[in-house]
Amino acid sequence: MEKISEKEFMALIRFNKDGLVPVIAQQYDTGEVLMMAWANETAVKETIQTKRMCYFSRSRQQLWRKGETSGHTQKLIELRIDCDGDTLLALIDQNGAACHTGNRSCFYKKI
Repeated sequence: MEKISEKEFMALIRFNKDGLVPVIAQQYDTGEVLMMAWANETAVKETIQTKRMCYFSRSRQQLWRKGETSGHTQKLIELRIDCDGDTLLALIDQNGAACHTGNRSCFYKKI
């Protein structure tokens, strides 16, 4: 695993035309995929600096600090970027439910 500086990391991110990048949140110790959300540059920087997950709410058009109202926080353990620079993987420690439905993971339905 190659470790790089925050400045180098930010330079690698390829935000889409709306200035967003998808972020996959995964429980760091079990590998459980919990959710996917969007982040803008400000949200990524805040996440790195505070070690708490911050996303961008497309519906509200504002920063969304996970757990701010629900108390179901996500502590950042490690932030990774994929080889194309267009998706982030956040290894987190989830406190409570990750999904707004109250489920631990947003991926609770299967075929």
